[in-house]
Order: sequence, then structure tokens, then C-alpha cells
Amino acid sequence: MRAVTVALDTNLDLNDVARNSGCLFIRDGVGFAGRGEIARVPVDDAVDFLAAIDHEDRVGDTPGPIALGSIPFLPGAEAELLVPQVVVGKGRDGRRWITTVGDADTDIHLAILGGGVGPEPSAASYNIRPGIDIDRYLDAVLQARDAVRSGRLDKAVIARPIFVESDQPIDVHAVLKRLKASFGSSYRFSIDGFIGASPELLVGVDGDVVTAHPLAGTTRTTGDPEVDAQLAAELQGSDKNQIEHRAAIEMVRDTLLPFCSYLDWAPEPSIVKVANVQHLGSMAEGRLSKPAPTVIELVRALQPTPAVGGYPREQAIELISRVEGFERGRYGGAVGWVDGTGNGTWAVALRCAELSADRRTARLVAGGGIVAASDPLAELAETQAKFQAMLSAIVRP
Repeated sequence: MRAVTVALDTNLDLNDVARNSGCLFIRDGVGFAGRGEIARVPVDDAVDFLAAIDHEDRVGDTPGPIALGSIPFLPGAEAELLVPQVVVGKGRDGRRWITTVGDADTDIHLAILGGGVGPEPSAASYNIRPGIDIDRYLDAVLQARDAVRSGRLDKAVIARPIFVESDQPIDVHAVLKRLKASFGSSYRFSIDGFIGASPELLVGVDGDVVTAHPLAGTTRTTGDPEVDAQLAAELQGSDKNQIEHRAAIEMVRDTLLPFCSYLDWAPEPSIVKVANVQHLGSMAEGRLSKPAPTVIELVRALQPTPAVGGYPREQAIELISRVEGFERGRYGGAVGWVDGTGNGTWAVALRCAELSADRRTARLVAGGGIVAASDPLAELAETQAKFQAMLSAIVRP
């Protein structure tokens, strides 16, 4: 199989390339949009599959063919990645390119280059219902809190689902445009009916440089800068949220260190603010030892982090499986891309929606970290704030 990468002079919006049927992974204008399908490969075989493709790079230093997809929440879960026929890429340096794999259909190629037509406004009727009984969720929070107070856990993340039902198919292209407007600095994705805007970098590999940016600890935003600044100060001063965050950064640090010749991380968490909430975040960056692991190997080692599962991981996952009352699936897993050298970027699958085959139903999931000081009703309010990211993008009555 052969792939060719050429420079692209047209400044396409990658959301307009992906539209309703393509795939997308992008942050701050940097990323990829794909159309068509060459193959679906097991996630752990993706690097070898891509490396075997004969790539003619007429641009220089591009990733070439890539695979995109998601890995479910549970450790070691099976997953397949999509290798698109045509990928449009945008780099941090402003370069743009298009990679064609195999005998890509000419119509697909022309459709991509003719992109740019935005979605048409529409209105629909919606019904929003809980995926589990609220009392079940509150009881799960109490059980997790009791487990922490008894010393069996340091932290557990308890989540709950809701369903958004529409009388018309949900326009993915329109949702992506709204996410771009409100969450441009988040990792926005659309792959196989899984769409979202995650603020959290699980792990990225670029050559021998590895980065991670775990988030844990949350407060709301109000739209008032002074109030938001006060809320951010309270978040940073909160023992409950600092404990929750410390579990996340320490696990990421301890997991990455054996792969690195050195690893630096921020001594104190900073505020990461998105449109609907504020988080505590700590950036980590290091240099990988040789032989360097692929980004997929690091995803497998890290996922799920305490930010979405808990700590210790095995005990937290056992509790989650026992008390939550639903299957998380792709929520809380990882979503991203990889190339044939093992480079790639993977975000934690948060602020996301899973669409039904007819796209008339979307399942949203939100959760929060439970520690000894957690209050069930406050945790419920936190999930409500987190749901707003996708609800505001989907619901257009």
C-alpha cells in the first residue's frame, strides 16, 4: 500500500472537512480531519500497520498516514482505530497538507477540497432524561466516600449518564462548529459517532518528547471575571480538590518516569478554564529513553488515570463497576491519533456524546472525583455543570 502527502494551499476549516461523516481530532487549529476508510486495525497493531505503508512525503516532516479512534474506559479493553483514505492536516507552524492512502476515491478528494460549506440552521424538539435514577447516583457517591473514609481508597470517580433524544437526526457538523466556537482550546473530536471537546491531555509523543496534562478538581464558571477569579482562588485553596488533584499527577508521574531519562512537572497546579468549568491542572514533560515506547503503549500504561477512575486504580474500578449502575463504554477512556513512528496525541474522553446509529439519541456522561470531604449534592451540581458543554452544542430547539 502506498501513500502520498502533498502541500495544501487552501486554508480549509477542518470541521468542514470532517462534516457529518468524516473524522476529526483538533485543538487550537492544529490537527487532522479524515474522510473515507482504508482499514480498521486493532489499536495495539496500528503503529506496525501504518509503518508498513510506503509513504512519499512531498512536504517533509509530516506524519503521513494516521489512525484515529478511541479506547474504552476499562484497562486493556479491545479497540479498533480507523485509517482514513484521505487526511487533511494542519501543523503548529501553519503548514497544511493532504495525505492520500491507496487508491482514494477521486470524488472523496474533490469533496474535501470543495469543503467550506457550513451547516444550515435547523430546529428540533428534544427530550432529556437521566440514564440512571438520581438516587442511585447519590448512593454511589456515598459508597465511594465511605470507601475513602475507611481507608480502602484514596479517591474514586463516580459518573452518571443522561440521554438527549431528538425528533430529527443530530447534525454532527453543526455540533462541531459550536464546539469550536466555545471550546477551541480543548481537544475536539468526532470519530464513529463519538464527539466531544476534552480539556485534558492524557499523553502526547513527538519524537522523544512526552507530555501529559492531568486535570482533577473542578469548580464552575459564571461569566463574571471577578466571581470566576474568586472561585478559582477557592479551588486552589481547597484541601478536597488538592487531594483529588495530587492523586492524578502522582500516578501520571510514577507511570511515565520508568519510560523517561527525565521528567519535569509543575510544582503547583494551575487553573485551566474552559467555557463551563475551571479545573486544577499540572503539566508534565519529559524525554523518552531508548528504545522509546509508542504513544499507544503509554496510553495503555496510563489509562484510566485517577482523574477519571480513582486510586488505587484496581480497587477504584472494582467499586465503580459495582455501584455506578451503567457501563461507561468510551466515556473516561482515551481518544486520539497515532502515526507509523509511534507519535501521536491522546486526550481523556470527557465532555463527550455517543450518538445512536440514527443520530436521534445522544448519551452524555459526567462525573467527579470523590474523596473524604465530598458532598453528594455538590457532586451532583458538578456533573450538571459539566453536562453543559455538550448540551449547549447539541440542543437547538
